[in-house]
Amino acid sequence: MKISDRKVIMFAGKGGVGKTTCASATALQCANCGERVLIVSTDPTPSLIDIFNIEMTKKLTVVSDNLFVLEVSEDEIKEMWDRKFGEEVYEVFSSFVDIEYDVFVDFITSILPGLGEEFMVDYIRELAISNAYDRIIWDTAPLGQTLGLLKVPEMLYEHLRMAPRIYSHLKLGGMSKRPILDIIGGWCSLSEDNIELLKNDVDIIIVTIPEALAVEQMERVFAEFKHFGLNISKIFINNCIEEVDSKFMRTKREQQMVHIATIKERYAHLGIYEIPLFPVEVRGIDRLNDVRATLFGEANS
Repeated sequence: MKISDRKVIMFAGKGGVGKTTCASATALQCANCGERVLIVSTDPTPSLIDIFNIEMTKKLTVVSDNLFVLEVSEDEIKEMWDRKFGEEVYEVFSSFVDIEYDVFVDFITSILPGLGEEFMVDYIRELAISNAYDRIIWDTAPLGQTLGLLKVPEMLYEHLRMAPRIYSHLKLGGMSKRPILDIIGGWCSLSEDNIELLKNDVDIIIVTIPEALAVEQMERVFAEFKHFGLNISKIFINNCIEEVDSKFMRTKREQQMVHIATIKERYAHLGIYEIPLFPVEVRGIDRLNDVRATLFGEANS
């Protein structure tokens, strides 16, 4: 299987289908091919450290000379926003509203839809343009949250596009109206940049399992991604039963075959790859290499 030329590979799928496992195996493959790789999780309950079975010694955890793990929480993203924009926005708002800074931060993130999610995307964009890494593997939150996150840049952009008409009428005492309009313009540009990142620099791999509910959810996923003009290149079907040694397993396998056939028929234009149900938990480099070899072959290519 050929890995996309796009710098950011995003793994999406509903919770519990094995996104983190597939993302980690792909990160190993990229690293084995000589790329400097960062695998970053924006899942509220990240498990990268557990999957790699390594100890997190600091914020950026080193797996090997060219493979690094980063888990980012929503609170950390909010702190980054605070450092980047908090003071300048507060200076403007506090000129006409008597409000404490902490209350202001909560207020501003509530009146601007999806601000935290917007900066989550922006953080990935900053990592991508930093050139510190050849490849960024993005392990996302469960599907519902990911779809919400992907909607934010355009939604916030539309809000900010209209905002100057509203904020230009605010009376800021002796302060010029220009600063807040400049800030809104900056946010507008940021949203445009993030939309461009998602459309042009991110390759999406959908991870699913061969079950009826998961297959039906993919219909919605593809419709949403198509709406935003995003690039989906592959589907990984995880936990496929290969060895059958009982009536129960035979029945399960037959059910899976129906769902796998449906996926292959509906999405024949994409690369579709089956990952077997392993007899042991996939945890640690050796087990991840088993998944990597299944997807990419024994040789590094």
